[in-house]
Amino acid sequence: MNDTSQDALIVVDLQRGFDDPALGDRSNPDCATNAARLVAHWRECGRPVVFVRHDSLEPGSPLHTGASGNAMMPELDGEPDLLVVKHVHSAFHGDPDLNEWLRTRDVDAVTVCGIATDHCCETTARVACDLGYRVRFVLDATSTFPRTTPRGDTLTPGEIARAVAASLHGEFAEVVDTHEALDD
Repeated sequence: MNDTSQDALIVVDLQRGFDDPALGDRSNPDCATNAARLVAHWRECGRPVVFVRHDSLEPGSPLHTGASGNAMMPELDGEPDLLVVKHVHSAFHGDPDLNEWLRTRDVDAVTVCGIATDHCCETTARVACDLGYRVRFVLDATSTFPRTTPRGDTLTPGEIARAVAASLHGEFAEVVDTHEALDD
């Protein structure tokens, strides 16, 4: 992306509940630190910062409203320009309406990071592209978990992240790392 002056940072579901051991070993221990670096840079540049929080409707979920895991990770300090609360995968299907908020501010590009790489982050990036935004996906500022295929094979978080990068890059987003996103 050459002109990033109208680029909003969307930090997806960087919540304490994703540290729950029951979810399996989360990849990329630097995810929250890298996301915090992005937030600091966006604020320094005067660009919009959006936090997205998943309020699970499933009782017992570590992300359920009121559960301690629903809170944002401590690396995310300060208030965002907008907090979107959602119950589904895409940040564009939450409250308040993210697309409307971005459009009223003439934002035409988004940079996506957070958890999980292959669920809410990837879905948010794809929907953003479909809505006409230029999208950057900061792979090393995302994190995911092992996944099991329908045939019972387990994919490592690294395999999943590489597959997401291959699927998104050049079609739905420009896949970059934190260093590249900060070097604009």
